[in-house]
Amino acid sequence: MALESHPGRFWHELDDGRLQCDLCPRFCRLREGQRGHCFVRANEDGVIVLTTYGRSSGFCVDPIEKKPLNHFLPGTPVLSFGTAGCNLGCKFCQNWDISKSREFDTLADQASPEAIARAAKKARCRSVAFTYNDPVIFHEYAVDVAQACREVGVKAVAVTAGYVCPEPRVEFYRHMDAANVDLKAFTDDFYEKVTLSELAPVLDTLVYLKHETDVWFEITNLLIPGLNDSDAELNEMTSWVVEKLGPDVPMHFTAFHPDYKMMDIPSTPPSTLTRAREIARNNGVRYAYTGNVHDETGGSTYCHECGKTLIGRDWYELTGWKLDDSGACLKCGTRCAGVFDAKPGSWGARRAPLRIAS
Repeated sequence: MALESHPGRFWHELDDGRLQCDLCPRFCRLREGQRGHCFVRANEDGVIVLTTYGRSSGFCVDPIEKKPLNHFLPGTPVLSFGTAGCNLGCKFCQNWDISKSREFDTLADQASPEAIARAAKKARCRSVAFTYNDPVIFHEYAVDVAQACREVGVKAVAVTAGYVCPEPRVEFYRHMDAANVDLKAFTDDFYEKVTLSELAPVLDTLVYLKHETDVWFEITNLLIPGLNDSDAELNEMTSWVVEKLGPDVPMHFTAFHPDYKMMDIPSTPPSTLTRAREIARNNGVRYAYTGNVHDETGGSTYCHECGKTLIGRDWYELTGWKLDDSGACLKCGTRCAGVFDAKPGSWGARRAPLRIAS
């Protein structure tokens, strides 16, 4: 097969000859030549294939805080990339030009897993992030890249909506070191009407990550005015997080801007993010953040015991570091949850495009 058409996993043949993709809860049933909802998995010659293996929409070195991950190797650079397609149908997609793309000329770069690992190492990135579109749909490529990175000491990060079936979820996260899971809302109605998916599998992924893996993960909630930003929903969501996942899972409340099929909804006011952060903190979330707005208070990390500022942040720049070598508060000795080096990185807010040639 050509580089961009790679044998896929997690499917089976139905009695009527169609192939059912068992990667995500959509369970697309495909006849010869048909593609799934994600557009990148297809029935070719009687097998499910991944049509974007080895192809990317582009590579860029970002601050890890942009994923966003505030408690995973702060200040370090991460090599970010995505492919085309998505298994959700979010009407507010902020990366729609990539995730909704059905044009393969969007995929400008080609790179083998080994080439990506070498490039990340050469660029002194501590990790590689699968982002821009959901890595669930390019499962085989993401796993191979993660394995190649692990061999050279580079960690793997998944930025995902968490919409995946149990069996591939186990296989996928076996190779990941960190994840940011996009919890888009906390109602079935929102998921069904606005994302064309379901809430329950996402909650299952979060519970699985917490109780069945060692993957460090954080949660992002994009707040859309009038759709998922009520006090009642935020109360229910943050209470569930503390009850089911514990108080140490960081939550990022980020601002929506009009995009894709939701150009008629205004941007999220900063006050909404501050309100969500306070609701989370009042419900026991120890590390609650605001995002996509300039808010040093809402972007910084505090000791949940004594209130000391542990990591100061101004956008993606670190402005303070008050953790000891073990990741504990210098004032009271309370451990801050996360994955920390003895010293923070110094990458800052830079964004550096990178070309990789296999």
